[in-house]
Amino acid sequence: MNDSFEEMLIHTYEFEKVKDIRPFLCEYWTTSFLLALIYLILIFMGQRYMKDRKRFNLRIPLTIWSFSLAIFSILGAVRTWKYLGALLMLGGLKNSLCHHGFITNPTVRFWSVLFVFSKIVEFGDTAFIILRKQQLLFLHWFHHSTVLVYTSFAYKNGGAGGCWFMTMNYGVHAVMYSYYTVKALGLKPPRILPMIITTLQITQMFVGASVGILSFLWRKDCACHNSEQYLFWTFAMYFAYFALFLNFFYQAYFRTVQTKAKVKAKSQ
Repeated sequence: MNDSFEEMLIHTYEFEKVKDIRPFLCEYWTTSFLLALIYLILIFMGQRYMKDRKRFNLRIPLTIWSFSLAIFSILGAVRTWKYLGALLMLGGLKNSLCHHGFITNPTVRFWSVLFVFSKIVEFGDTAFIILRKQQLLFLHWFHHSTVLVYTSFAYKNGGAGGCWFMTMNYGVHAVMYSYYTVKALGLKPPRILPMIITTLQITQMFVGASVGILSFLWRKDCACHNSEQYLFWTFAMYFAYFALFLNFFYQAYFRTVQTKAKVKAKSQ
């Protein structure tokens, strides 16, 4: 796509016109494996450290943390959703899957770089769980560690659907971290809100897997330039996340309700 068409999709602000550091990120993308390993080691060390200690409250730091990530995610969602929405209306679904604007358009490239780095920052979520001695789910640490590696890998390959993956994640995190902020403040949001957030996460993973399938089917119809290896790992990752979040949804919102109903019936 030419520059004039790109300008039609979204206006680029001056602060978004930064130097392209994608070559640097592409060269050192394998560092993500080391960072993921360090993250897992720190989890083990942190849990051992807190084993015989009292939990920290951390309400104020957690509020600031969640609010900061909520604002960041909202801004990222607004900028990238506007671009993807315009791309869909002007070029259609197939073109949006094969489009490489997230590494060529200055605006989306800016938010793409921040998106990659945010996956390192989000490791801090786990620190709060450990220091507050909350239950650390397999889904949590598996998702955080693998999503950093995949995001670095996908950005390095400039693969099809990259704009979709990033845009959906920004949107879901905007809602999720806003909810965490309200919770950290000690307020009581509607009980159905956590279920809605998990539903959004499941939908995100389903759409992500679908994008991987469509990218494979349409790889010869447009200039996608994707390797089968990239498409395989895209589908595998999103399918794994879909299954894990679906299981979490069942365990958290259905099995718990069934268990409470059985206990109530026995007590009567």
